[in-house]
Amino acid sequence: MDHALLILWFLIGVALLFDFLNGLHDAANSIATIVATRVLPPFYAVGWAAFFNFIAFLFFGLHVADTIGRGIIDPAIISDQVIFGALMGAISWNVITWLWGIPSSSSHALVGGLLGAGIAKAGTGAVVVAGVSKTVAAIFLSPAVGFALALLLVLIISWLFVRANPAFADKVFRRLQFLSASAYSLGHGGNDAQKTMGIIAVLLMSRAPAGTEFHVPFWVVITCQAAIALGTLFGGWRIVHTMGSRITRLSPQQGFCAETGGAITLFLATGLGIPVSTTHTITGAIVGVGAARRASAVRWGVARRIVTAWFVTMPAAAAIAAVFFWLGGMFLT
Repeated sequence: MDHALLILWFLIGVALLFDFLNGLHDAANSIATIVATRVLPPFYAVGWAAFFNFIAFLFFGLHVADTIGRGIIDPAIISDQVIFGALMGAISWNVITWLWGIPSSSSHALVGGLLGAGIAKAGTGAVVVAGVSKTVAAIFLSPAVGFALALLLVLIISWLFVRANPAFADKVFRRLQFLSASAYSLGHGGNDAQKTMGIIAVLLMSRAPAGTEFHVPFWVVITCQAAIALGTLFGGWRIVHTMGSRITRLSPQQGFCAETGGAITLFLATGLGIPVSTTHTITGAIVGVGAARRASAVRWGVARRIVTAWFVTMPAAAAIAAVFFWLGGMFLT
């Protein structure tokens, strides 16, 4: 096989590995609440989430893939070495935080990896400021919107069911959680799988004739959706525990509100082409439902540790990516 073609397939394989680990790492985001409320046992919950992760491409456009492919670093400086550094930076940080049980952001690890590898090659001039700005803004906005929507939903539902029999309300929301968990898994698959699509598409474009437009082939869409769904199927149980029970204890009603608030946030972001963190979003929503009960219901020490990881993720992944960019030069050129 031609050496250049061999490297191309190797890098596509690394991208799909990142996608798989993204699903593994972020499985907790889709299923933490439905497992914590004991609506579904973990085995069935991951299968449920994986299915909706896979079919997400039927419901969303490819705006997030476009942002990752062209809106973080200048596509003109993309090379095999840059892609390798970016992916390895993101994968390394995902593995580190997975081993520690910290729900950091796979999305921002990838963005940090792109920035680290891109700057290592071409300096800060390679950075697309507009795309990075909206991604960084989403670090603050996505959990805030998730928090606000979940809190609002708790207040509305509490008012609507104020006279309802507790057993009846519990039964209703146990059933409704199937819908809210499905919606959140769609949002997760729709936003997160597109990040890998963007990486593979810009890699293919870098090898195409000059003037070729950015395009995501359908085989890339299907392969990326399958990889993230497979990762979700394997689950990330350390992080499920943190997200589902250590931040706050959840009832089916609260689980429904958290998932619905998070899903709405992801749908909006995906429609706008913003690569948000599903981890940030569901964390904000879970804190919102916990705070609606009382401030002391939230384990703020755990939440603070999670927030710290948010701010460390991009620079840490960028630093690792710069090292792998240098290492990649030994065998990719």
